[in-house]
Amino acid sequence: MSVARESNQQGRWAFRSGAVILKPLLNAIGRRDWRHTERIPEGGVVVAINHVSKIDPLMVSHLMYNNGRLPRFLAKDGLFKVKGLGAIMRTWGQIPVAREGDDAALAFAAAVDGVERGEAVIFYPEGSITRDPDGWPMRGKTGAARVALMSGAQVIPIGQWGAQYTLPAYTGKPSLLPRHVAHYNVGEPVDLDDLRGKEITSEVLHEATERIMAAITALVAEIRGEAPPAERFDPRREGLSEFGKITKVESDAKIERS
Repeated sequence: MSVARESNQQGRWAFRSGAVILKPLLNAIGRRDWRHTERIPEGGVVVAINHVSKIDPLMVSHLMYNNGRLPRFLAKDGLFKVKGLGAIMRTWGQIPVAREGDDAALAFAAAVDGVERGEAVIFYPEGSITRDPDGWPMRGKTGAARVALMSGAQVIPIGQWGAQYTLPAYTGKPSLLPRHVAHYNVGEPVDLDDLRGKEITSEVLHEATERIMAAITALVAEIRGEAPPAERFDPRREGLSEFGKITKVESDAKIERS
């Protein structure tokens, strides 16, 4: 699909301008391994991906843009309050979301609207960078499933691994040498057909979310060549906060568990 066919004209122009600067930079700081990119479809779609580093949204944007799609992310609302960055994100058409509270419903409505207008809306179902001690996808939240079921759009899962070596999770210090490989593995659409048309209950959302997370985890396992844990990591169950920086107490507990 040509980027020119995306609906947001201002966002397209701004994103393409940014890509002129960011693509050479991303190519310089790391190598890439993109698998099955032909599975990225035209038209409105929910893309669900695991989260391993603060830099991976840029790498996901590179992947999507090079395959003819303008990514529209759901991003935490605090980023929109950062001077300069907030203006850029608004111009690029990104969607602010309050990760806790009633305002999240507004973000889901905007995401449904975007999908129905033919956009590629990107979700990190985990809600934050994974806190799993070994970096596996952790327990998912229901936003991606909700938007997919409300809009009727298909969900394309993507498993990623490697961006965290360029910029380790929960740090601001990059590791640029040697150049690391960022792996992205695009999956087939998640089968939600039997859930569509049903009342969107908590049970339906959790079932859809489990299928999405299982698909993402399988794609990550394929990249890593390892078997994932039998049970997905749950920060609440382990006594960790779900968002923000990991405190020293949490970090020590995480190391002990690993």
